[in-house]
Amino acid sequence: MRYKALALQTTCCAINKIGGKSDAKLLIIDSIKRIKNQIAASKNFIGQDLKLVVLPEYFATGFPIQESLSVWREKACIHIDDEIFEDIAGISKDLNIYLSGNMYESDHNFPDFYFQTSFITNPDGELILRYRRLNSMFAVTPYDVLDDYIRIYSKEALFPVVETEIGNLACIASEEILYPEIARCLMMRGAEIFCHSTSEVCSPLKTQKNIAKQARSIENIGYIISANSASIAGTDFPSASTDGSSKIINYEGLILAEAGQGESMVANATIDLDALRHHRERPGMSNFISRQRNELFAESYQNFTFYPSNMWHKDFQKSDFIKIQKSVIDQLCTKK
Repeated sequence: MRYKALALQTTCCAINKIGGKSDAKLLIIDSIKRIKNQIAASKNFIGQDLKLVVLPEYFATGFPIQESLSVWREKACIHIDDEIFEDIAGISKDLNIYLSGNMYESDHNFPDFYFQTSFITNPDGELILRYRRLNSMFAVTPYDVLDDYIRIYSKEALFPVVETEIGNLACIASEEILYPEIARCLMMRGAEIFCHSTSEVCSPLKTQKNIAKQARSIENIGYIISANSASIAGTDFPSASTDGSSKIINYEGLILAEAGQGESMVANATIDLDALRHHRERPGMSNFISRQRNELFAESYQNFTFYPSNMWHKDFQKSDFIKIQKSVIDQLCTKK
């Protein structure tokens, strides 16, 4: 099977300086409408075989800066039963595409904080995959409440992969492209196409994340569809710091398409699912998946704990993330 995919590079209109929840909601809704129109126009230009669109990280809200966990949860977070998420899923249905993006999500099972969630909706407007970011600097993740999370959602929810007519899809959130274990665990569960919503530094120099994207595609023989922001408007940060270099990388680490700066649909390319599967099924030195010796590494991962799990507590503050990291560093230094 062959079809077109698009990493849509669109501006993020941040809600940080918007006063109340109702006004923030209006800006979020306006952003969703604008993005829907951009996807529709892009599909008309690229072709009706455009089947998969990936949006940048936190495309509708921006990210928390000075806001506390509780303030950001109230102001910026979307629940999958909200009308706002229905509007997002409606893009898939109205435009007959699979849509992947990233947002801050509230969860009734964890009312004191929020998750950063990547999602995929199908052409019927259904949520078919929800991945909660597992490695974050200043946000609570399932790992921070691991026992409760597994009890409620099961271990399978940690690394979700969905089988679809356009391939086995999975999500990687932003900076997690730098952690090879995440992509590896998704590949182990069948992932062929990695939807990477990001908001990152764009530079004419090779960046860490862009190097990692090619490495992850090679290691896992999979496509990386990486959508970056086309600037973040509405904060005091220089808006174009995260602007550009959305790209599609094939299963051999080759960049098929890459956008410059500004809002762009240039990062679109053909996904050749049959060619990917042929490559995975072909014996040889380049079939890195089939040559993995996982048992060699299992004991090391089991016995060497760095960042501890289940660290969330009722009085947790954003500053506690730094305290935990410093504690981990201190422990690592004493082991030298």
